[in-house]
Amino acid sequence: MDLAPSGIVTLLSDFGTTDGYVAALKGVILSVNPRLVVVDVTHEVPPQDIRSGAFTLAQVAPMFPPGTVHVAVVDPGVGSDRRPLLVLSSGQAFVGPDNGLLSRAAAAPREVRHLTRPHWWRPSPSRTFQGRDLFAPAAAHLASGWAAEDAGPVITDPVELCLPEPVVQSGGLSGEVIHADRFGNLVTNIGARHLAGRDPAALQIAIAGFTIPGLSATFADVAPGELLAYVGSDGLLEVGRRGGDARHYLGAPRGTAIRVDLGPR
Repeated sequence: MDLAPSGIVTLLSDFGTTDGYVAALKGVILSVNPRLVVVDVTHEVPPQDIRSGAFTLAQVAPMFPPGTVHVAVVDPGVGSDRRPLLVLSSGQAFVGPDNGLLSRAAAAPREVRHLTRPHWWRPSPSRTFQGRDLFAPAAAHLASGWAAEDAGPVITDPVELCLPEPVVQSGGLSGEVIHADRFGNLVTNIGARHLAGRDPAALQIAIAGFTIPGLSATFADVAPGELLAYVGSDGLLEVGRRGGDARHYLGAPRGTAIRVDLGPR
């Protein structure tokens, strides 16, 4: 696959902004090419939470133009034998560790390469800061027009992040919470496609001992403090609380079970 670089590089990590780690990534990228545009997606992924990082990257990447290079660093295995990757998918590029972080955003068909060519890295790379020394310079070179095939060999066995699928049983759907945003809204693995053809008002959503009658279109459909269920902007069933935090109110971390009784068609 070929990449026509847009000159945009995005950054996603669990580094936070207290230390200088993010600035180091940007400094490396701009040292390679000061004309590149560097966009922060987030650096507040919970530490070492690969699933959360993968979810956010998959949400955001499609919003960027073709030719964007995405750097994602949530890397509990840094310095180990896990591989550094460059992945081409849907006209964009993704650079990061081979731990499943890239797999949801960089969907098939795709070209996956093992970053093995030292001239794509900083000299004498650290084993503990490969975001700075491998991923950032590789992304900057690619965004500046270097050919992907020069980065390293194609591989066919990248680590895939397997997310649970909802289960259809006894007239309903059983799923789980896969993400909570900073407002405390709970995102589930039940999609709008699973609810197609059903009367939204007839659905019953059960979670953490509470039952929510029907789907709402907006938060304004319920009174302040009430729970609601709705299909969010990513096409997934979500549970929220008007003016509050559903995650804390329900005590519902990721993995919490949710059931939807579908009612008649």
